[in-house]
Amino acid sequence: MESMWSIKIAIIMIFCNLLTIGIGRYAIKVRGLGASISLLGMEGLGLPELLATTSLGHIIGAGTILGLRSIQYL
Repeated sequence: MESMWSIKIAIIMIFCNLLTIGIGRYAIKVRGLGASISLLGMEGLGLPELLATTSLGHIIGAGTILGLRSIQYL
């Protein structure tokens, strides 16, 4: 049986998370009033926004990985 984890899977998951953080940075209109996390110079992105975007990124990443495995790409 093939390994469940590989570097390809890790890269896909990281890419999906970074993509959703980037989209969420501009798509979330009402941001938290708490302190912002200075992540790569993105001011105004707080912990709730970071958790929300990375949660969506994991869902998208898992779907991408499952889809690529179903077409025998991974």
